[in-house]
Amino acid sequence: MAGPDANPDQSNWQLQDAKARFSELVKRAREQGPQHVSVRGEPAVVVVSVEEFSRLSTPRPSLVDHILAGAPWPDDVVDAINARSRDPGRDVVV
Repeated sequence: MAGPDANPDQSNWQLQDAKARFSELVKRAREQGPQHVSVRGEPAVVVVSVEEFSRLSTPRPSLVDHILAGAPWPDDVVDAINARSRDPGRDVVV
């Protein structure tokens, strides 16, 4: 894998280049986005800015939370849901 010198927008680093130019690696992660580091030609880690890390690690609400946080459903919709058949449609063998 070629070092980042080959292309200024390239985000792939070999470990030895990343170690030797750590300040540049950090600067690019903050300014250009995730930087991929490989060890012996195999992808190993991705360096990201603290903002990107926070965005990726912030829990997102579940679908249920999203539905419950929305506007109340009209009574006729709730009644239709509650009135549906509970028949599983086939015999369940226990």
